[in-house]
Amino acid sequence: MRIIFAGTPETSVPALRLLAERHEVVAVLTRAPAPVGRKRVLTPSPVQVVAEELGVPVLSPSTLKDPQVQAQIAAYVPEAVAVVAYGLIIPQALLDVPVHGWINLHFSALPRWRGAAPVQYSIISGDPQIATATFRIEAGLDTGDVFSIETFPRDPSMTAGEALNMLAVSGAEHLARTLDELAAGTAVASPQEGEVTHAPQLTSANAHVNFARPATEVVNLILGTTPAPGAWATVGGTRVKLGPVLAIESTSLAPGEVALVGKKALAGTGTTDVELTQVAPAGKKHMPAADWLRGLSGRTQFEVKDV
Repeated sequence: MRIIFAGTPETSVPALRLLAERHEVVAVLTRAPAPVGRKRVLTPSPVQVVAEELGVPVLSPSTLKDPQVQAQIAAYVPEAVAVVAYGLIIPQALLDVPVHGWINLHFSALPRWRGAAPVQYSIISGDPQIATATFRIEAGLDTGDVFSIETFPRDPSMTAGEALNMLAVSGAEHLARTLDELAAGTAVASPQEGEVTHAPQLTSANAHVNFARPATEVVNLILGTTPAPGAWATVGGTRVKLGPVLAIESTSLAPGEVALVGKKALAGTGTTDVELTQVAPAGKKHMPAADWLRGLSGRTQFEVKDV
């Protein structure tokens, strides 16, 4: 089947590679090169890099509302457009171009966690499962009819970054299978059913850890915001970035109190203590939390809010 692939970040790459093997990818849509790093070097997206490696034409418009851009896309006469984390709003004029529509791979069990950060919210909320869904894009935000959903038990120690990497690989096969079924005429899409929840883009403010909350909430918030936007707490008004923490059963510290207990750096929460693994004080790289605490005479205090 003739398809256009639309995607931008690294999590889109496994799907592009697999679809290029199983279908005729006639063009790739991706976000335009963006400044990266301290030197703000203009850098193509991971999808563009792979598309060029595969010899597939690349389109990187800043908007899809331009009639000339729409005509350029329509000229490829795609039977479907496969979408994985593309990042631009698709106008109705383009949604109507391929006979099978724009087929999106979404990283949740829709309609749960519609939006930009479904995996992160799944982890932050303590969902027992993570998932992928394939659905046909329509005008609403992640509201289209679903072809299928695949669920996986959530490893309680897995960060959002690790979960996304896993789902990017399994989801590539999920999306390819949906397109195979479309090509064979056997695919069936059904309206979404169940409670609707939303997963808007996370900001740094969302990643502020309040150690007065229960340990499970603290653990899940840190896991769900790792690696981005990155969990943090404050000591004396200064931010300290936090790596994943481990829940333990004992309770010896007050909420926000941080101390060396044996060789472990522990922090108190609203319930049981948690073990800190890595921290990054302001202006410094991540280091073992125990080493950081030794430099503070083995004890400090995260600022907490009343709950």
